[in-house]
Amino acid sequence: MQLRGLIGVNGRRSALALAASAMALCSIAAQPAAAGRAHALRSARALTPSASAVLEECLTSSLQAERSATFAGEMTAVAGTVRMAMRIDVDERMPAETTFHVVSAPGLGVWRLSDPRVKIYKYLKQVTNLSSPAVYRAVARFRWLGPHGHVIKRAQRFTGACVQPAAPSTSAPEGVASSGASGAPAGGATAAGAS
Repeated sequence: MQLRGLIGVNGRRSALALAASAMALCSIAAQPAAAGRAHALRSARALTPSASAVLEECLTSSLQAERSATFAGEMTAVAGTVRMAMRIDVDERMPAETTFHVVSAPGLGVWRLSDPRVKIYKYLKQVTNLSSPAVYRAVARFRWLGPHGHVIKRAQRFTGACVQPAAPSTSAPEGVASSGASGAPAGGATAAGAS
């Protein structure tokens, strides 16, 4: 047999050398596979978003006071983060407008800081008294702060749109004059937030 020719007369030493060579080849072949798995894990962590913004709820109503949108931002600490900061601005686009403009209301556009050493920071912002017809979205801005308050990373995310359809028209009964007032002026939104 050819196997006997490989092992030779002193079968034990040659067999041990052959086994050691086979093990060395297996470990060399396994190293790229292990490195590939480690690279895949690092890549998966890098692809995991460290910040997100979503439209949590969009309530429509024929009454302006009952219309609202709830937006949420969430961020995860990155290496070196001591504190995190988030700011949620709400944009509005009326039917005749081609671009969004920032809604001005109490509590909007303010940087909110996490407690020190928090790993995940989530902030909810509810905006009520929305005009209609209009489209609303939020722009969430994120900052990761290192020692001494220096910004180590920034991000910005947009939420989905909250569409407020036109309120159904109501005609005044005969003999009653209509005031023509719509309730609240455009941009009459009010904001409430929770961290």
